[in-house]
Amino acid sequence: MQPYPRALRERIVAAVDAGEPRDEVAEQFAVSVATIYRYLARRQQQGHLEPTPKPGRPRSIPATADAALRAQVAAAQDATLEEHCTTWAAAGGSRVHVSTMWRALARLQVTSKKRPYTPANKRP
Repeated sequence: MQPYPRALRERIVAAVDAGEPRDEVAEQFAVSVATIYRYLARRQQQGHLEPTPKPGRPRSIPATADAALRAQVAAAQDATLEEHCTTWAAAGGSRVHVSTMWRALARLQVTSKKRPYTPANKRP
């Protein structure tokens, strides 16, 4: 879930500063009263209303590499996840685990189905 934009946070706090009751401000901006208290506390303690950065480390396959990953999948549609990992590392990307490749392909909405059904590739 994305954090609320800074402009909205500032409008919420400005409404409270103008003397409007917190429950009315919460209803007006469709946020909880607890959110308003958090924004006020953040402004008092930190001096700003910026959202905190998301925890965790950056992705092993960044979003900037999506086009390259799509091209790799298009070139080898029947490749397994392990083969995609090997190809990715050989192409100059970092060596990644199978689960990392799976998450990256899921983010790109690449399905695991390799070929459309035809009677020729029907399983016995």
